[in-house]
Amino acid sequence: MAINEMIDDTSLEILTILQKKARIPNIEVSRRIGLAPSAVLERIRKMEKRGIIEGYEVRLNPELFDRGLIAFITAKTAAAAVQSVGAQLAKMIEVQEIHYISGEDSYLIKIRTKDTRSLGCLLCEKIQSIPGVISTKTSTVLSTVKETSRIPLKPLS
Repeated sequence: MAINEMIDDTSLEILTILQKKARIPNIEVSRRIGLAPSAVLERIRKMEKRGIIEGYEVRLNPELFDRGLIAFITAKTAAAAVQSVGAQLAKMIEVQEIHYISGEDSYLIKIRTKDTRSLGCLLCEKIQSIPGVISTKTSTVLSTVKETSRIPLKPLS
């Protein structure tokens, strides 16, 4: 089902506000869009129930938690091991994202770790030791220009 069949422009306005500041008081959302607080709350609850809103997260400063280094790793796997490799990667606390991709490699993995030494240990001791991993290629991030999980929203009409 398309999103425009599930929600209207008013709900999109609510989502836009919540993506910018998830902890905004309900009364402030209602003031901004001109609906009663109870109507806003009801819309938010319906969107949560339908899975449109999947949750609310706090963004932490990774530097303060010894997770300042970002690396992207592509992993090539044996065809028979794709599922099991993905499951093993998902268990690793350093792994933030795992994407099954087209092309020569099987997975694109985003990790956060303390430094290049810990990255090397992660690669050698954990990722490359998973049965079915054939090869990996790693790119470390020098600086981040943009990083977001926001979905661009526009009015449906």
